[in-house]
Amino acid sequence: MPKESGRKVVATNRKARHNYNIIDTYEAGLVLMGTEVKSLREGKASLAEGFATLTDDELWLERVYIPEYLNGSWTNHSARRRRKLLLHRSEIEKIAVKTRETGFTIVPLQLYFSDGRAKVEIAVAKGKRDYDKRHALKEAQDKREAQRAMREKNLG
Repeated sequence: MPKESGRKVVATNRKARHNYNIIDTYEAGLVLMGTEVKSLREGKASLAEGFATLTDDELWLERVYIPEYLNGSWTNHSARRRRKLLLHRSEIEKIAVKTRETGFTIVPLQLYFSDGRAKVEIAVAKGKRDYDKRHALKEAQDKREAQRAMREKNLG
């Protein structure tokens, strides 16, 4: 039985859903050093510039910022090092097939602890054009205004 149960979110990439159309999502484990885990448990990380690459049938997470552990010593990690992602072979092959097509990329959506183990939610995504982003923002604004109008009408 793990010491922790449930899901504790450490970092979220909020810009990813704005900049990309999400096609598929996967949960992957991470190969981390001890000081990285301690730093993550303090709730410090950033996925803003992160992405994943496929190299020699392995998936690597790059440019994800996990700051150095303050109480660490000479065994501390570098903040933006490459981290190996742990997925089943079949999942890696599905991702590889998708990313061979032009316009597709792999972006991290969320970094979290699930039952005490560090996990990252990655997505195969296709970049949005500027007009798609504007259209999505306009739809959200229209929906908010309609909800506000219905609430005001119902209240009085």
